[in-house]
Amino acid sequence: MSIARTNEKTIAYLGELGIVPLVTLHSVEEAVPLARALEEGGVPVAEVTFRSPYAIEGMKAIAAEVPGVTLVAGTVHDVDQAKAAVEAGCVGLVTPSFDEAVVDWALANDVLVLPGTAVPSDVEKAYDRGLRHVKFFPAEAYGGVKTLKALNGPFADVRFLPTGGVSLANARDYLSLENVFAIGGSFPVPSEAQKAHDWDAIVQACKDSRAVVEQVR
Repeated sequence: MSIARTNEKTIAYLGELGIVPLVTLHSVEEAVPLARALEEGGVPVAEVTFRSPYAIEGMKAIAAEVPGVTLVAGTVHDVDQAKAAVEAGCVGLVTPSFDEAVVDWALANDVLVLPGTAVPSDVEKAYDRGLRHVKFFPAEAYGGVKTLKALNGPFADVRFLPTGGVSLANARDYLSLENVFAIGGSFPVPSEAQKAHDWDAIVQACKDSRAVVEQVR
């Protein structure tokens, strides 16, 4: 199977799940049990962010020990991070803003990339490069559902991954939009549960999140 086709399948899979959990590791040791909790909870995908110094080693551990979890890198700021993430086992990259260097590197190397967009000019840059799936961040701060509805006019064939202020409380509003393929956030991995290593609580949070997706879709 070609890499491009693999990227398409990954996007389709994320769309099927409807949720991309944001994971910021507090240690390397928690990476594997946390990933297993995501898998058990029915959300076997982790966007491991570069907000933590444990990101790369955590990615490597998840890729090696929990292969059923689709692994993507989040908060990718530069090409070096992008390369390191792919080498660590990530199948895709998510950026906080539209970083042309990272996006162009990903496209040149057939790596799935979901660049951060917040305004129409960002979406246009992605569109010009042939991208039809992008991140919308920070979603709530930039108008949330109202803005996404407006973007659907000029960018009818673009699908968004809104993150930033997205929670179980407003998940239904986002998931009901035709131009949202999935939502992202830390709500499937509650901070207190992660700090306490309460993996059962994370399993339940993931199940609750998936229940919302199933109710809407």
